[in-house]
Amino acid sequence: MAINPTDFDYISKIVKEESAIVLEKGKEYLVESRLMPLVHQEKLESLENLVRKLKAQPRGELRDTVIEAMTTNETSFFRDIHPFETLKKEIIPDLIEKRKDRKELNIWCGASSSGQECYSLVMTLKNQFPVLDSWKITFAASDISNQMLNRCRSGIYSQLEINRGLPAPLMVKYFNRLGTEWQVKEELRKMIQFRITNLSEKWPFMPPLDLIMMRNVLIYFDVEMKKDILGRVRKLLKPDGYLFLGAAETTLNLDDNFERMPYKQSGCYRLKQG
Repeated sequence: MAINPTDFDYISKIVKEESAIVLEKGKEYLVESRLMPLVHQEKLESLENLVRKLKAQPRGELRDTVIEAMTTNETSFFRDIHPFETLKKEIIPDLIEKRKDRKELNIWCGASSSGQECYSLVMTLKNQFPVLDSWKITFAASDISNQMLNRCRSGIYSQLEINRGLPAPLMVKYFNRLGTEWQVKEELRKMIQFRITNLSEKWPFMPPLDLIMMRNVLIYFDVEMKKDILGRVRKLLKPDGYLFLGAAETTLNLDDNFERMPYKQSGCYRLKQG
């Protein structure tokens, strides 16, 4: 069921107001696929009727539900694999060497979605680097969606989600079976503090960070918001810390204070030295 241009513009407007996410022309298919389940849930006949109801309740619960639906991003365990190989072989060993005296690491996943990336990183730390068991690890993860954060906290995933990228040995080691689903073991869930954060608004307090994962989220913002976010990342990141962006993202022409690291398809950056 196609959305008409006027209704698309209205949805685009409220999504940008609430999240700074830009829905450009050509993204009509995304709006349709994300909102059609809501049309059925509300027992309406069309997207046009959903928008009409939304306009009649401009600050009601329905608006929040629409924003939730439109800000939910695609993710999977060990997505794109190369960044996680770089973390395992290069970045985490480097940080362990640099921080061996204080034995502390501060990590932030800035767009956790349903949690697969956060748990992929935690599993990497636990499985590959037992030396970190005695370290103080502060691991924060955030998202704009309460619905997604509740999923993160529960750590429950369907068999289909498990099949998308999670190696069988890690599933056996770090998950418990719950009927037809799987749940991340409590020891891993307790390692991460999940909090709601709108990247376009004020961020919660965080200590200086060794590692920031902000993959596949900048692509949804306009140029000025990308610059703003990268500027704030720069202030949070330790001088020798690392930033990971998505494969389609870059700091080029946005913030000249970053340099890309020479790791294949990793999207790894650090602050320019000196």
